[in-house]
Amino acid sequence: MTKTLLALAMAAATFTVSTAHANNDLSSVCPNPIRMADTGIEGMGPLAEAFGPFAEAFEETTGLTLEMFSLSNRTAAGTALQYDDVDLVFAGPSEFVLFDRESDIEILFAIERPHYGSSFYVPADSDIQSLEDLAGHRVALKDVGSTSGHIFPSQMLVDAGLDIDRDLEIIMAGDARVAALVNGDVDAMGGGNRDIEEIQAMDPDGEYRVIATSDVLPGDPVGMRGSLDDACKTALRSTLEENRDTLWNALIATDRNEDKFLNRDSSLGFDRTNEDYDVVRQAYEAAGIAL
Repeated sequence: MTKTLLALAMAAATFTVSTAHANNDLSSVCPNPIRMADTGIEGMGPLAEAFGPFAEAFEETTGLTLEMFSLSNRTAAGTALQYDDVDLVFAGPSEFVLFDRESDIEILFAIERPHYGSSFYVPADSDIQSLEDLAGHRVALKDVGSTSGHIFPSQMLVDAGLDIDRDLEIIMAGDARVAALVNGDVDAMGGGNRDIEEIQAMDPDGEYRVIATSDVLPGDPVGMRGSLDDACKTALRSTLEENRDTLWNALIATDRNEDKFLNRDSSLGFDRTNEDYDVVRQAYEAAGIAL
């Protein structure tokens, strides 16, 4: 059963470096190779480009070969976790709470980004001054299930007293959300705090305002299956935390990760628990979106 699921859901690439100079050799307590999945990158080539340096640093640090898998969607990742086909999963906050609902999963570390949150944008000359003013208007959001581009913007609208099914028209515009705002196809856009950079790049002569911003959201977690031996989970946490700077520098060494994560205050956090993501669960509930 598990082999069939694995074959259908993923293709693997193994990043191999010499373990002669590993800081620690965790192979006596952890699976080797240890299997890590990512749902945000399609295809093994892009996955290798994004995580190759991190995989090398991981092995140099732990003595474990990191075997990476590209999964097509959240469902495939959740199934792989449920059947112990992967050991680690690189996830967003929304994905993590979905995995936690169906699988035994714990947090290894999280990427803490002080700029990570949701904002709503309107043209500077718009009459819209607050979220309440969005009633009767068209609003672009990102992808269904996106933490900063859908789940939390939906909660913000609900908290402002709006019925998101009746009081306004929400357009799930994905990557076209910025163009929809710039071209005037929608009256406002909800998305990540850094989406203002994309807006300004697409419309350098235009002026836009932020009408609402969320609190900082919990970081992107790397989850590990709870059925790993306790000795392995403890050793992974302590070893990676001891080498957090090396791992962080390796993670942001690629163009994709540098663009997504680099911030002078961003870092790897090792003190996150599953309960820290209750705010995400509450956002799902407030927005009326079933987990």
